[in-house]
Amino acid sequence: MVCAQEIHFHLEDDVVTQIAFIGGCNGNLKAISKLVDGWTVSQIEEKLLGNTCGRRPTSCADQLAKAVRQAYEQANA
Repeated sequence: MVCAQEIHFHLEDDVVTQIAFIGGCNGNLKAISKLVDGWTVSQIEEKLLGNTCGRRPTSCADQLAKAVRQAYEQANA
């Protein structure tokens, strides 16, 4: 559904750092990773959740927002 095959990141409390995408549009995903480094899960969701890519109902940025929320919820379960 999206180009990135994997998303790696470090989550401490609700702060996300060290974001790396495997696959996808390399330049764009490097930029997103740098821009949101150090943001909270909520900040990432606020800016990226629901972002689409072309005709796709999701995007790599949207998937990042979903992944950090899922990781946060699992860590705090």
